[in-house]
Amino acid sequence: MTRWLVLLVFALYVLSLAVGPVWWPWRLGSEVGWTIVWELRVPRATLGLLIGGVLGLSGAVLQGWLRNPLAEPGVIGVSACAGFAAVCAFYSGLAAAFALALPIAGIAGAALAVALLMTAVRAGTGTVSLLLMGVAINAIAAALISLVLALSPNPFAYQEISLWLAGSITDRDLRYLALSAPFMVAGATLVLGAGRWLDALSLGEEAARSLGADTRSLGLRLTLGVGLMVGAATSVAGVVGFVGLIAPHLVRAKMGFRPGATLLPAMLVGSALVLAADIAVRLLPTAYEVQLGVFTSLVGAPFLVRVVRRARSAWLAA
Repeated sequence: MTRWLVLLVFALYVLSLAVGPVWWPWRLGSEVGWTIVWELRVPRATLGLLIGGVLGLSGAVLQGWLRNPLAEPGVIGVSACAGFAAVCAFYSGLAAAFALALPIAGIAGAALAVALLMTAVRAGTGTVSLLLMGVAINAIAAALISLVLALSPNPFAYQEISLWLAGSITDRDLRYLALSAPFMVAGATLVLGAGRWLDALSLGEEAARSLGADTRSLGLRLTLGVGLMVGAATSVAGVVGFVGLIAPHLVRAKMGFRPGATLLPAMLVGSALVLAADIAVRLLPTAYEVQLGVFTSLVGAPFLVRVVRRARSAWLAA
């Protein structure tokens, strides 16, 4: 299955380089054509590949770790905190004065969220404390974002903030890629090596400890890894919802119900989902390009309803 997923992601990546107002720009064979490819299409396609991958991987990690099929990256509050920091960059005018202020602020906000989550994990009270801290961070960040929007100095700033929060990888250049990619790669490296311990955690924390897992240090490792990935992704693209929820479910039936076995396939499926969604928003016959996060939410919401209905049917059958 992994081999076919790699081929699918590669095909979508090449198609992403080709689709746009100018189709197959490299066929032009001119400086303009290659400028379109390297300065516009390559950063956009690569960010789609990386962001989808880390969101899918984060969803697989959280669903396995928390033993909850509805867990996804937004549940621990990193996305919301990164979004609030980026909104502050908009509000203060830093985003207009310095192009990279937005992703830097988003990464700083994600780092704050990760620090708060680590205090919950260090307390050693299990996943419940992590979830409660995530709910608190989400609620506070959402309230602060609403406050900043309400105090927005002009309607244009309000519109710009709202569009950014809706999620998009349009007009991102190589600087955004260079800034965010190291954090996403570092986070992915941290969690991909924890697959067998995630399998142990699926038996419960007590059973995992009896098998030799240090659940506290493992929790810190997973929190840091997911925080780095989701924070970096949110800092450059805004909030791209439902990818982290959908991707693990699409591979779980084929890979079995071992959390460790779903990590790499879920990462590949996440990349394929974001690349396909980004291609779709470019092809929709709309006056303006639909935001990527809006499109993934429209597609993902019915999937969430289906998952909930299946879980309810299984509960009633039991």
